[in-house]
Amino acid sequence: MLKALLANALQIAFVVALAPLYAGFLAWLKERFQSKRGPSVLQPYRDLRKFLSKDEIISEQATWIFRFAPWIAFATPIAVTMLIPVLTDFPLFFAFMGDMLAGGFILGLGGFFGVLAAVDSANPYGAMGASRTRMVSFLAEPVFIIVFFTVAFVADSTIPYIVQQHWVHPFSAFFSPSHVLAVVAFIMLILAEGGRLPVDNPTGHFELAMIDESKALEYSGRGFALAKWGGWMRFLVLCIILANVLFAPWGLSSDVSFVGLASAVAAIAVKLGLLITLIGVIECSVAKLRLFRITEFLAAAFAIAVVAMITRAFSL
Repeated sequence: MLKALLANALQIAFVVALAPLYAGFLAWLKERFQSKRGPSVLQPYRDLRKFLSKDEIISEQATWIFRFAPWIAFATPIAVTMLIPVLTDFPLFFAFMGDMLAGGFILGLGGFFGVLAAVDSANPYGAMGASRTRMVSFLAEPVFIIVFFTVAFVADSTIPYIVQQHWVHPFSAFFSPSHVLAVVAFIMLILAEGGRLPVDNPTGHFELAMIDESKALEYSGRGFALAKWGGWMRFLVLCIILANVLFAPWGLSSDVSFVGLASAVAAIAVKLGLLITLIGVIECSVAKLRLFRITEFLAAAFAIAVVAMITRAFSL
């Protein structure tokens, strides 16, 4: 029990501490691909320190939703971290409290309160971005469900630890067509849910074109820091699910020991680095889609997920 709690604490510390680092690495990488110098990979930590040291200004008309939404956005990725294999390949204390679908609902809860807070701020740009965010989420949810159905067909479970073990043993199942298609659909889903190109541009500052970033326009100080930090952790958690559960489920520790956990940290750092590099290449290779072309992008992801599920059904 004590070792499981310790491993859970280490997983949470990994996600909380390194989410800004990978956000900074992705921003630095994109600038390098564009032949620019770019900010330091540690810039997100400096931004967090700056935001946390500033005063927080809240409108008198704002309700409790506006005040608590950043805390919910910060807490939901931490809750999902306790359900997925980050450093260990054996179930931890909270592993069976929810499956992959429950993790999607928990992440969706943070996004839902972020949308409510954007509308609650009475900023017209916030409400516009909230509406667009709900449109993207509405189109992405069927892809989530179909991908999880495909995983359930293949691994006979939606518990992340059981799914991870299925891809490792037997190894041949890893290269099945249904698995490859499910991975492709999930990568497209990460681009949409993470507010990345071609769906959204997280570095843009034009209010009329913002989608995900516009939800935090009225925040300042600690609230803005928590909202940004929560968004980085949410993106990292989705990447960890892809890396450790679906794409490369190797290198995790089989016991709670210093050597095992250190090797697991090194393995997940390399896997996330390669995945972030792939996302950076994708973002630098495509332009942002027009608003009503986003439906085509997510429809393609949905079609790929459906083909993956049909392929698995016929293989049975």
